[in-house]
Order: sequence, then C-alpha cells, then structure tokens
Amino acid sequence: MRTEDFYYNLPEELIAQKPCEQRDHSRMMVVNRDRGSFECRHFYELPEFLGSDDLLVINNSKVIPAKLSGEKTTGATIELLLLQEKDAPATWEVLLRPAKRVRVGTRIAFDGRSWAEILGRVSDKKWIVRFHPEAGFDTFLEAFGSAPLPPYIKRGKGKAQNPVDLQRYQTIYAKNPGSVAAPTAGLHFSEEILEALKGQKTDIAEVTLHVGYGTFLPVEAEIVEDHKMESESFEIGEAAAEKINSAGRIVAVGTTSIRTLEAASDPDGRVRPGRGETSLFIYPGYRFKAVDRVLTNFHLPASSLFLLICAFAGSDLIRRAYEAAIEERFRFYSYGDCMLIL
Repeated sequence: MRTEDFYYNLPEELIAQKPCEQRDHSRMMVVNRDRGSFECRHFYELPEFLGSDDLLVINNSKVIPAKLSGEKTTGATIELLLLQEKDAPATWEVLLRPAKRVRVGTRIAFDGRSWAEILGRVSDKKWIVRFHPEAGFDTFLEAFGSAPLPPYIKRGKGKAQNPVDLQRYQTIYAKNPGSVAAPTAGLHFSEEILEALKGQKTDIAEVTLHVGYGTFLPVEAEIVEDHKMESESFEIGEAAAEKINSAGRIVAVGTTSIRTLEAASDPDGRVRPGRGETSLFIYPGYRFKAVDRVLTNFHLPASSLFLLICAFAGSDLIRRAYEAAIEERFRFYSYGDCMLIL
C-alpha cells in the first residue's frame, strides 16, 4: 500500500488550538460500520450507545511535563523533550532542538542552580542527558517542565507553561506517570460521564501504555508496510485482564488502548496480564483480535493513527466520515472532537 493514498486535505482553521470549554461537550461523530452510516452527536451522549454488556478500556497513563527549555554556555536556547528514563539517577533519553552544535559534554543551564549534561548520542535525533537539579528531579520537572503539546498546537516559542494545558492535556483518570503525549480520546471524559456509565452498569477496565514521541511522527516511508513504529511500554493488571476476557463487548478508548489490547492478545483474543513493550503497527489488512468498538479523536493525514482507524472501520467509510466531519466543521486532532465507531 502507498502512504500517499491515506492523505486528506484539512483546512488549517479546523486544527483545535484549545480544548472544549467543558470536557464532555465536545462533538462526537458516531460511525456505524454495519450500516456504513454516521451521525453528529455530542460526547455527553456517549452512555446512550453503551450498555451492561460493554466494557470500556481506558489508558490511565499520566503525561509528564516533559518539555524543557534551557541555555547552553553560549547563551543559545535549547529545547529538550524527555523520551525515556534510563537506569541511572536523573538520566533520560531525550530529543534536542536545535542539535547541530551539540556535543557530548555540553552543559545546559535552567537557572543558577539546576543544569544538565549531555552524556552521549543515541541517533541523529536522540541523546542521553543527565540532570543535576537543585532539589529532587520531580520537583525540578514541576518547576521547569511544560506540557509536551504536539507541534500543531501553537503556544509561542519560549513562553511559560500554560496552566490550562497542564490540566487539560491530561485525562481525569491519569495516574501512572510516563507519557510524553496524551491518550487524547480520554480527554473528553468528565466525572459526570464516568458516574453515568457506572450507573447503567457499563464497566471500566484500566490499562497503561506510556505514549512516546513516535505518536507525533508522520509515516515517511512511501510504502506503508516499510514504516517502523517506536517501541512503547505497557502494562495490564490481573484484575483488568480478567474483566477484559469475560466482557461481552470491548470498547477501546483511543488508539493506545487498542494497541495495548491487540499486543497483549493471543490469536483467540484472550488478553494476557503483565508488562511488555510493543511496536505493533496496525494498518488496513490487520485482523483485530480483542477490540469490538472504538472511541477515538480525528487524526493527522497518513499518520499511523489514521491508518489504524482505517484498518478498524475500513478506509472508504473513514474517508467519507472525515469528509463529513470537515463539512460539519468538527475540530481536529488532540484538543478536537471525537468519533465513536460501532
């Protein structure tokens, strides 16, 4: 398959720059695969489409304030994005920008008391950095880190962290720190919606997949099958696996929950508890083993996330649904509206 076949044209003004004023008031396109139809609703209507046979699977990973800005000894500003913590104390694999004049041994200052040192190079884009914070590393991140928003959300270079982003670029049920991007389909949930689901006996199971920076990367290979996914860590507890394996219908919240379930499933769709790493790339032709329904946001053209949704609902139906969403002026991407695929 050619990657160019999964592009679509999106007016720039439909890229959401801020979240909906109320989490659960975002719009929701309901796509019915059997009928090949779709309708425009609102997220607060989600309980109407679920029942006691459904199990909602959510990703409880918590976004860390992974974006940092410091200065080299020359006075030049350098940005860091934390990717993965290493075994050594306060040592991380990071992305650096700009990285052209960076060398092993380069020091980066954050104030007069906290600094970092570049220990080594992993690849053209990745480096190993050890931090030397004045206090503990978590305290340092709270003081200097900001929400690692995707590049299509514009906040202005060098601006201080936005308290709204720190709160809203996070699900209300986030608990396990480790993601550098939000599992955005979960951003629509409010306490009221969760209570409504519990009241109608729609159960919920939590899994964890720490979202990596690869979620921002486009599929650059001309041939879809040549694309390689970045590895991400996940965990499914014993109780969650038991719920999942005994559920009538699995409703996965977001592509991260889908990938977790599919990576942990055997050929019969039974999910194994435990921890693991996955670089599973799902594109049209993939046979789903564990997931029956999906709640997801609207994704970038020719991205691995868009390909996954095309695999689940069919490329033709998804393309028509996206065209309708653009015509109806839905808001796209991380802070945008959502789609429920039945």
